[in-house]
Amino acid sequence: MRATTATLIAAVSGLVLLAGPVQAQDTDGEIYRVEEVVVEGRRLDEAARAYISAAAHPVPGRGPARWDEAICVGAANFTPEVAQYLVDRVSDVARELGLRAHEPDCHPSVVIIGTVDGAEFTRQFVARRPKLFVVGGSGMDQGLSALERFQASDAAVRWWHVSVPVDDETGQIAVRLPGLQVTAPGDAGGRDTELMAPIVRRNFASRLREPHLDVMKRSFVIVDVDRLEGVTLEQLADYIAFVALAQVDPEADLSRFESILNLFQPGGLDTTGLSPWDRAYLDGLYDMQTGFVGRGAQTRALSRSILDAYTAQVPAD
Repeated sequence: MRATTATLIAAVSGLVLLAGPVQAQDTDGEIYRVEEVVVEGRRLDEAARAYISAAAHPVPGRGPARWDEAICVGAANFTPEVAQYLVDRVSDVARELGLRAHEPDCHPSVVIIGTVDGAEFTRQFVARRPKLFVVGGSGMDQGLSALERFQASDAAVRWWHVSVPVDDETGQIAVRLPGLQVTAPGDAGGRDTELMAPIVRRNFASRLREPHLDVMKRSFVIVDVDRLEGVTLEQLADYIAFVALAQVDPEADLSRFESILNLFQPGGLDTTGLSPWDRAYLDGLYDMQTGFVGRGAQTRALSRSILDAYTAQVPAD
């Protein structure tokens, strides 16, 4: 028996107190195979940029966020066997990206929730715990308009991320949070000072990069099980892994690519799992040098990282 909405929200609130050849289409409508464009670097670069443009969904004004060092995955309102499979698969993909995935009894940072009415459950969940979704710090979430779309969506799977800019040396939060106090050491013999704003380094002499990382802190993935007709558990787990580990646009159009993100699109049930493009995107995201200022610089850095990851998958002749 599935839990009631109220019971499930209470349970989740407790938790979070917490490869085959790829096809793409160019701007002229031509369908081409990746084996052809691997040799032609310019076209492969264009394809990588098109994938990024469609899929990436960082917080406005910030760079792509990623998990730092470790995650903890939890699942609620599934049978124990299904919950364990989802947790294990997301954790396995995270480990492949170089993250630590904690064992049971850790504090979940990725929470996967099953429900029979995604919109109603999500609205009640957000109403009861709004600060889990919009924390109040600059550059940490997509904002209130996106939160409304998250609640009203009729998608089989919906997700919401909270990230935070941190100092890339100290790991300290680099934005002001409601109620957060930062201790600044006093002069020799003096008393420490309690500040409401974070201490931000200014001795970073570059117009192209900033001394901050965008770090994922919390991911909610809500699954409307009544909308999963025909989807296998393996497909669902790979889909969840992708959207839990990267900031993905819920309205991404990746029909030009083989991608697990096409799972709920027409013909998407033929998707077998994470495609080479999907894996290259995740590998590139977690390998790229961060801190670039400006959307263009961020895209170029991620594109280069994806190309390195993708071409590494292509067997040598």
